[in-house]
Amino acid sequence: MKLLLVEDEEELAAIIAKGLRKSGYAIDQAYDGEQAMYLYEVNEYDLIILDVNLPKLDGFEILNTIRDKDSSVKVLMLTARSDVEDRVTGLDSGANDYMIKPFDFKELEARIRMLLRISFSQTKAVLACGDLTLNTLSKTAYCGESLLPLTKKEFAVLEYLFLHKDAVVSSEQLIEHVWDSEADLFSNALKYHIHSIKKKINESGHNAEYIKNIRGQGYMLLEDRHGTAE
Repeated sequence: MKLLLVEDEEELAAIIAKGLRKSGYAIDQAYDGEQAMYLYEVNEYDLIILDVNLPKLDGFEILNTIRDKDSSVKVLMLTARSDVEDRVTGLDSGANDYMIKPFDFKELEARIRMLLRISFSQTKAVLACGDLTLNTLSKTAYCGESLLPLTKKEFAVLEYLFLHKDAVVSSEQLIEHVWDSEADLFSNALKYHIHSIKKKINESGHNAEYIKNIRGQGYMLLEDRHGTAE
């Protein structure tokens, strides 16, 4: 999942971004309102973490502008503005959640997971596709009883496919949502990760083809499809 972190305190932003990257999220960072709007206009994000007190444009202005264009992107306000009036303003303006500094990082992660599940109409932390299961809470994946030894990036790719199960996901869409915008991707990076995930599923003793290559279109996560991808 790809997140935009908008926070003008650079030291705090670095700490939050480091923690979220360790959890497998792709993170873009903005340190003022104008930079945030630029990144929002040129990228697609699954969730935006938004401070209120920002240079150039404050968080409420950003939120109002985004909501005039987009009702679907999830926005979590993360701010020291703790007055009830501020919380009401944020929520009434379209924030999906409002969290006050100082905060516990584990709680921030939990709220992000919750919002992302809602974003994709998911109500459970454990997603299933046949014998293949993925736990978004523990960041683990199993095929039957076998734990799949996925890397963080492989888990992120598989998670995105799970959240778009039975739909074709293009390579561009996967790259857009799983890698940072500034990542220097070599041409076969995504293919390599898909191949590695398939190999680990097969090595678990399950011969089902869960990830199908759709020639010229992308990839699709399907239940118990046998055979070799094109």
